[in-house]
Amino acid sequence: MVDYSEGSGKQYHTQLGPEDVGRYAILVGDPGRVPKVAAYLEDARQVAGNREFTTYTGTLDGQKVSVASTGIGGPSAAIAMEEMVRCGTHTFIRVGTCGGMREDVVGGDLIIASGAIRMEGTTREYAPIEFPAVPDPEVMVSLMQAADALSLRHHVGVVQCKDSFFGQHEPEKKPVSYELQQKWEAWLKLGALGSEMESAALFIVGASLHVRVGTVLLALANQERAKKGLSNPQVHDIDGAIRTGLKALRILIKKEEAV
Repeated sequence: MVDYSEGSGKQYHTQLGPEDVGRYAILVGDPGRVPKVAAYLEDARQVAGNREFTTYTGTLDGQKVSVASTGIGGPSAAIAMEEMVRCGTHTFIRVGTCGGMREDVVGGDLIIASGAIRMEGTTREYAPIEFPAVPDPEVMVSLMQAADALSLRHHVGVVQCKDSFFGQHEPEKKPVSYELQQKWEAWLKLGALGSEMESAALFIVGASLHVRVGTVLLALANQERAKKGLSNPQVHDIDGAIRTGLKALRILIKKEEAV
């Protein structure tokens, strides 16, 4: 592969080097959320910032931990993970947001993904479509334990991942509305909990690189509840998801140190 960084020792997109990141990382989409997560770490500082990729690194229970933004969607999320793995990171937790789908998911609830529907394009360049997008079991269980310990209302199940935000919210305006609407109904009948844009890519890229990945999401609202005239609160405070992700990392770190 061509060294687009021209010998700088830094990854081309994220501008990260091995000295910049920890073995554990929290991934968020929005660069503006990175300082919010980093505030929970000790001695956190910004180590890189380029394009949609902002990275802070500090310590958590004595372990070097990084917080990085991936931007929106699978392609940039895959780039962030690829480059961080090349720098030495082996465990990732996505802390993000989604729209609820199943009727019992209410704005403010957390969703811990047990799998992701690959209705996007990035993963097709990593694995055949028959290969499932699933999290690392240890990371998923640690997220469940963390949410329980924090007494946060949460659901565990499959999420849908897509490439087009407006394809979800305005499918009737798209030339392929017939496919978007029919598949959405299928996902609902199959019990999908929420819709987002990154987990499928992260799970598949993680599988291809043999690193651990998990996801916890804040449900911002639920368009299906709104359609049925049910209460549909909008909640944008992601702090509960952040605390769940960090507590899960603590569980994983403690377990690894005990080995």
